[in-house]
Amino acid sequence: SGNIPAEIGYLTNLTWLYLSGNELSGYIPSEIGYLTNLTTLYLDHNQLSGYIPSEIGYLTNLTDLDLRYNELSGNIPSEIGNLTKLEVLDLRVNELSGNIPAEIGNLTNLESLNLYDNELSGNIPSEIGNLTNLTELVLYDNQLIGNIPAEIGNLTNLKYLILYENQLSGNIPTEIGNLSNLTALSFGY
Repeated sequence: SGNIPAEIGYLTNLTWLYLSGNELSGYIPSEIGYLTNLTTLYLDHNQLSGYIPSEIGYLTNLTDLDLRYNELSGNIPSEIGNLTKLEVLDLRVNELSGNIPAEIGNLTNLESLNLYDNELSGNIPSEIGNLTNLTELVLYDNQLIGNIPAEIGNLTNLKYLILYENQLSGNIPTEIGNLSNLTALSFGY
């Protein structure tokens, strides 16, 4: 329980940090940005609050970032776009708000993107079409608006496309027909 101590930033040889399923609270310390050798960061299933620190963008060796099931708020920092080795980004079931940053389109190795059950708003960025390795795109239960971008048709490896419980409008793009590997598709309420 308690806070993650700022002194964790001294552990600069860490490649793997797994603190899941505890009762940790308080903020994610900005000093986590010193852990530049990390490939895996799991802080899920805790009671962490506050913002995702922008310093997370220094962790350019990360392949797995899991912050789900916390009480994190504020925006997804645009610096997340620096994590170009990421294969899994899981921020579901928090209180994150604001837009999905366009910089998410830099994460071209991403296979799984879970942002559901937050308070995200604005449009689904067209840059999401750059994530051609995605097999799972789950954005339901947010406040996303506007059209489903036509660029979604670039995600030909997608198996799961789940967008329900948003405020999306307009036509279903014809490019959806490119997603021949889909096994689950939901735009329902």
